[in-house]
Amino acid sequence: MANPYQVIIVGGGPVGVALGVELGQRGISCALVERHLTPQQIPKGQGLTQRTLEHFYFWGCVEELRAARLLPPGYPIGGVTAYGNLMGEHWYAPAGREVVRPYYFQDNERLPQYITEVVLRKRLTQMPAITTLFGWSATGFEQDGDSVRVTIDRQGGSGREVLEADYLVGCDGAHSGVREQLGIGRSGADFDQKMGLVIFRSKELHEGLKRFPERTTYRVLHPDLKGVWMFFGRVDVGEGWFFHGPVPRDAAPGNFDYVGLIQRAAGFPCAVAIDHIGDFELRIAVADRYREGRVFIAGDAAHSHPPYGGHGLNSGLDDVANLGWKLEAALRGWGSERLLASYGEERRPVFVETGQFMIAGGIESDAAFLERFRPERDLAEFETHWKEMGAVAGARERGYEPHYEGSPVVLGPPNSASGVRGAHSFNARAGHHLAPQPLSSGRNVFEELGRGFTLLALDAGDQVVAGFEQASVSLGVPLKALRDTRAGGREAYEARMVLVRPDQYVAWAGDEPPGGAAVVLRRAAGGGSG
Repeated sequence: MANPYQVIIVGGGPVGVALGVELGQRGISCALVERHLTPQQIPKGQGLTQRTLEHFYFWGCVEELRAARLLPPGYPIGGVTAYGNLMGEHWYAPAGREVVRPYYFQDNERLPQYITEVVLRKRLTQMPAITTLFGWSATGFEQDGDSVRVTIDRQGGSGREVLEADYLVGCDGAHSGVREQLGIGRSGADFDQKMGLVIFRSKELHEGLKRFPERTTYRVLHPDLKGVWMFFGRVDVGEGWFFHGPVPRDAAPGNFDYVGLIQRAAGFPCAVAIDHIGDFELRIAVADRYREGRVFIAGDAAHSHPPYGGHGLNSGLDDVANLGWKLEAALRGWGSERLLASYGEERRPVFVETGQFMIAGGIESDAAFLERFRPERDLAEFETHWKEMGAVAGARERGYEPHYEGSPVVLGPPNSASGVRGAHSFNARAGHHLAPQPLSSGRNVFEELGRGFTLLALDAGDQVVAGFEQASVSLGVPLKALRDTRAGGREAYEARMVLVRPDQYVAWAGDEPPGGAAVVLRRAAGGGSG
């Protein structure tokens, strides 16, 4: 007998709601359980990458997201790094995500997470396959070989129900009850530092920062702080800000001067009107595994880190894009157990390297610089290496390229590993994100990709393409064959055929399928190579 739902999603923040949208568009029946009736009004997770905006394009609400932004149209998204404070002599404004824009189908965006959640919740209401249970909390679950049963309580103690589904996904945050019940441990760098988080308004700060090119974030490196940032981010242009910086372990509203800390970082006594004070630990925590039986974890439940670079939210939405189609494949019967297992095998190494390379590595390299170079010791030496720091910051952005080369369900290079360090390229490489290219019709290839696999046949022979179509029918794997004779696309991709997964990553690229079309398609669906 079929379970009442196919998937239960615990946690209705942006990752949980996005998963509901992803699965809802695929016709998968879901129950989404979230204790909060409305999004929490904390402007975190603002910087959305080009890859994230591709997700919103495929979720059918990218224009709604852009229309909801608080920043003026065209306002530059990028950062300034200053030494000592924001009025200091030494600063740089490195290249940001714009350096990799040609490799993605969408521009990046910036807006508070709670607005992103509103856009996703509205899109979710258009999904008849999704049942939303806002104002309910999951209190426990049990699973067996056929199903998962989740006990939920209405907030305020006015009711209890048990939901049943084929699978459960915990998107319930860094303190995930789903992860804790599974007994999944976490590991990662811990800098043993409490950070204050302040939401405030200050027109004077906005005026004071007109000394810089227009930017959305401002990072302060102070020699006393050993690489830990003091950081300002715009909520809007003119008045709204958030700030985080190191505070004593016992700091709390009423016993610590948060305004003084903000003014110290700013470098002048600007007026500050505080709206909210919170805190977090400067710590990276990655789950030891992302699945146990029929239960998965995603977003902050699987990986959490300080709000540096927006990696938490963007990574969580990447989890959704990776997991959603694999759950559908398993539920429709064409995706194997191996395909489900590949979710953690692909996503976990990406976030491990994100923490090591982009976050902890950045803090450690900043600390080493601040210890070694001081302008009062040797100004010329400091200025030389400060300039190099700006160049390194831009290179780090260009070198951040999440990929699944080591995945068991892509036909990548031998002895390769998944991670984030690489190079963006138009070349279609197995395990890497597909770069956009125009087709002979004038449309972009991204506008023609199917919800299942897509075979880009660029001057490929009809017999080989027919082999993939026949394999699709025999294996039950959904496939759209996209024939095109545009030589430029083939030259950019450096392959006559590119097999694109439902999450826009390349499963295989080449001129002839090794072992035949059925072998390649079976491998991509998790069925092995034979």
